[in-house]
Amino acid sequence: MALFGALFLALLAGAQAELPGCKIRITSTALELVKQEGLRFLEQELETITIPDLRGREGHFYYNISEVKVMELQLTSSELHFQPEQELMLQINNGSLGLRFRRQLLYWFFYDGGYINASAEGVSIHTALQLSRDPTGRIKVSNVSCQASVSRMHAAFGGTFKKVYEFLSMFITSGMRFLLNQQICPVLYHAGTVLLNSLLDTVPVRSAVDELVGIDYSLLKDPVASASSLDMEFRGAFFPLADGNWSLRNQAVEPQLPEEERMVYVAFSEFFFDSAMESYFRAGALKLSLVGAKVPHDLDMLLRATYFGNIVLLSPAEIDSPLKLELRVTAPPRCTIKPSGTTISVTASVTIALVPPDQPEVKLSSMTMDVRLSAKMALRGKVLRTQLDLRRFRIYSNQSALESLALIPLQAPLKTMLQIGVMPMLNERTWRGVQIPLPEGIDFVREVVTNHVGFLTIGADLHFAKGLREVIEKNRPANTRDPRAPSAPPPSMAAV
Repeated sequence: MALFGALFLALLAGAQAELPGCKIRITSTALELVKQEGLRFLEQELETITIPDLRGREGHFYYNISEVKVMELQLTSSELHFQPEQELMLQINNGSLGLRFRRQLLYWFFYDGGYINASAEGVSIHTALQLSRDPTGRIKVSNVSCQASVSRMHAAFGGTFKKVYEFLSMFITSGMRFLLNQQICPVLYHAGTVLLNSLLDTVPVRSAVDELVGIDYSLLKDPVASASSLDMEFRGAFFPLADGNWSLRNQAVEPQLPEEERMVYVAFSEFFFDSAMESYFRAGALKLSLVGAKVPHDLDMLLRATYFGNIVLLSPAEIDSPLKLELRVTAPPRCTIKPSGTTISVTASVTIALVPPDQPEVKLSSMTMDVRLSAKMALRGKVLRTQLDLRRFRIYSNQSALESLALIPLQAPLKTMLQIGVMPMLNERTWRGVQIPLPEGIDFVREVVTNHVGFLTIGADLHFAKGLREVIEKNRPANTRDPRAPSAPPPSMAAV
């Protein structure tokens, strides 16, 4: 009985689970590019390591090693790969560090000092980044596990006390190796949990698209890693800014990501586009009113001729008044995605009236307009853009079939007005597009759009428009510039 109850609850939870409107897959093909950019950043971070002074005494000799700085880092052998449950694993083997430090030696009344170069060899670093969804729906580096070691040190001592330094070098280099081991993992932990998270903070989660509508890219669950990819599911829903709590129920087909050849894939379901159009509908943006000189001259004359019988019955002031043409979408448009293409269906009312100055407008006719638009999606940088084209157009009367027949002469001029006067305004807005959830500094290139039943996918490669260092420095929290800040893990994470 208990087992049956558990199964029932599991099925109920699955039935109530929210479907994603947008999915993103990062494949292992992208990791080589990410590794190159990441290693450059990591080398710069490791060069900020600050090693404490090393003081000691052997017999009558007192030594002090200070001002230790990492001058050069060479990471010759490295591998970045996905690992289930660990998410992202970085392995560095047989690296080397170039060091420079100040030496001071006191033997009775004799003193020797100066600067010297040293090298740390056999540097090994194994670190794993755990990615998760935070309470706001943002992707975060939630944990960094790390093991790091330096197998050997070498210092080229010279000067008056060269022989003494060579005798003491075993104590000095072993002490420096111990301190260096303790510094690597805290720097990596800080780089992952603080600096990389500052980069992920640039991914839009719930932001405004324009003055009317916003978009919600909250993660619905933690990212899922396999041996070859990392998949993320986003809500992918628009909403009117005036009613931020409103949301459209997702009843569309769940988008799928079957491919792994390109660096990254993005999938959008019909729900993604439906929520956008319904949000603009609720915001009152899907209407257009043309009055007087804004009505094309030829259309004005045709409309007056069509409704001449109604107009001649009016007063002279009303006959000569400006003509008004109002288009108003009466229901949220709907998107249909098929392998053959993407279409958008729109139903609107068309009202024709005269607008006498300082008097109520005189309604001449009201009709219904059905429009079918074709939509082509394109991804430029990290902005999803849409190009619309008018494919089908039909008007009919709300009053009678006879009046619908009388409207036939208006089909062609109204269609021309839409193509010339309305479609450019729509495309100006849709071509501005909406940003997809990518961090700052990373763009898509060489995009290929593929339509499926109920969703479309875009395969692309990644391009770093800005260096990782540049973006992180721009967004780095002001109070976390010290890698030894409280965010660092205990030194026991570093292998000694």
